[in-house]
Amino acid sequence: MSSKFLQLVMHPFKFRLFFLKKLPSAYFSGVRVQYVDEEKCLVTVPYRWFSTNPFRSTYFACLAMAAEMSTGVLAMAGTFEQKPAVSMLVLKMEANFVKKATGIATFTCEEGRRIQQTINEAMASGKGTSVTVRSVGKDKEDNIIADFAITWTFRVKN
Repeated sequence: MSSKFLQLVMHPFKFRLFFLKKLPSAYFSGVRVQYVDEEKCLVTVPYRWFSTNPFRSTYFACLAMAAEMSTGVLAMAGTFEQKPAVSMLVLKMEANFVKKATGIATFTCEEGRRIQQTINEAMASGKGTSVTVRSVGKDKEDNIIADFAITWTFRVKN
């Protein structure tokens, strides 16, 4: 994993600028990376006007953005500045919604090593590989609000 990329993600200004430029819906929804290392990533999304639904809770798509981001940052760290370049793409997403999200939701993925191993396999074989990782969303009382299984696919670019 690229420690250079992880430092970039935790920079208070640079990664928010990246969000604004490349992921404006996540930026305006308030999706933020709170912590990242080689193994885990924590991403939050608040309940507020831009992320609300008619049922007075966080819209499921905003929850999905935070869940995907918690896995995607780890995947981006593994593919950052690789030679040859490695493409990454979400292949599949499954979700279970357990409880209404009415405050800050924190999504945690603790599978950075599995993601890196899959990227290494793609680079060694030259073939597309995939991995399904889990992101669990919790509220401030540590209650599970949603559980996502996100399948990433990696392939060395020609």
